[in-house]
Amino acid sequence: MKINRSLRLQMLAQSWLFVLLFVCLIVLLGYLASQYHVAKDITQANRNILTPGSVNILKTMKDPINITVFATGDDANRGDNFRKGMIDFMARYQREKKNFYIKFINPSAEPKLAQDANIKEDGEVVVEYNKRSEHITPPIAEQEMTNLLVRLARTNTQPVMFLDGHGERHLQGLKSNDLGEFGKVLESKGYKFTNINLMLAQGVPSNGAMLVIASPQIPVNSVEAKKIKAYVEAGGNLLWLLDNDNLQGLQEVADYLGMTVSKGIAVDMSASEYKYDAKNAFSSSYGDHAITRTFQYGTMYPEAHEIDAKASDELGWKVSRLVDVAQRGWLESDPLVSGGDKQKVTFDEKKDKRGPINIGVALERVYGKKGQRVIVMGNANFLSNTYITTFGNLDFGVNMINWLSGDDSLITIQPMPLKDINVTIPSDDKSRLVAWMIFHGFQYFIPLAFFIAGFWLWWKRRKA
Repeated sequence: MKINRSLRLQMLAQSWLFVLLFVCLIVLLGYLASQYHVAKDITQANRNILTPGSVNILKTMKDPINITVFATGDDANRGDNFRKGMIDFMARYQREKKNFYIKFINPSAEPKLAQDANIKEDGEVVVEYNKRSEHITPPIAEQEMTNLLVRLARTNTQPVMFLDGHGERHLQGLKSNDLGEFGKVLESKGYKFTNINLMLAQGVPSNGAMLVIASPQIPVNSVEAKKIKAYVEAGGNLLWLLDNDNLQGLQEVADYLGMTVSKGIAVDMSASEYKYDAKNAFSSSYGDHAITRTFQYGTMYPEAHEIDAKASDELGWKVSRLVDVAQRGWLESDPLVSGGDKQKVTFDEKKDKRGPINIGVALERVYGKKGQRVIVMGNANFLSNTYITTFGNLDFGVNMINWLSGDDSLITIQPMPLKDINVTIPSDDKSRLVAWMIFHGFQYFIPLAFFIAGFWLWWKRRKA
């Protein structure tokens, strides 16, 4: 084929057109990459992207977040890549929130700034949001950082009051049936606690976020009951956790709320699938409420009672069902031994009530110029130190507290701690030898074997 001038110009034009289109494609891809970020984390611990709980918290924080790291370069105590590590960690938050800013200050070069910020050690981080600030020191995990942001975002700083003096489950207790682990999580999110002994106090203080009645073991006397009722009548928020149908002297409070509690407990035949006794009722079905609207975890309630509350038009209460349990179970009418395992139960059409069984209600009304909120749960076990980490129990409990305190925007899935996987090598000589061979095999022997094999193939082909 003869190439003339016209054909040569045509081929040249096609080549330049291809180059031009290729350059345009590169520019377009660069622009799209700068405007849109897509990240996929395939690590088990999700170390490179934020969990949904952290993302949802950032969405509620509209104002800028300013991070100031006081670090003397990459000092030996922190490692040679301290600043880069901080930048990479904070970048996970910056990808989700545009007005999330980070800057570094060398305290040796700017001692006055470090003194004004009350910096006590190298590497200390100051987080500022909405004219409030907190300090945190490395190493920093996502859960710690997000809990700090929750504290800064919290609008209600009133203390959580818990009734004391009747053997209640304690929010700072260490026993298996106490709520101490739950209390620790609430403290990490900025809540403060105060215990109320109504034998000594004139009444329930009105300056608290809520009153928690966590399953009294002995009756509340009539004078104390009247003080609690007066608190509720005056618009106070209340979280009432019940272990059984014994109201322990608080019948008039229950009457005011229009509330009843069943004698029998919910039994769930699906519990055996999780290797639990039937007295442990499971739920993945929740009412349409702010607490549960975005909640997608399962929860478990050992020995739960049915709760019912009838709205009073006169008092202005609006009642919502919160939790339905035992979809494949029923409300057992016969008494079961508390704590006993593997008790055989059968459904009696004449006496038992088929599931689902509602074990929690939320009541709210407008009182004066403010809203009033009440939650009654027919179970306290699910928040105990024994069961708090079971399924989504912790998240559900935190959501209830956030709603009662008025921080609806903080109702979300909580950031989970990282799952570090550790390999434990036995101390005997054989195990140490195997571990040494595996480690150095990947480090030296396997690369050397590939090099030798490649050299051998090259030499063989060269001789061919």
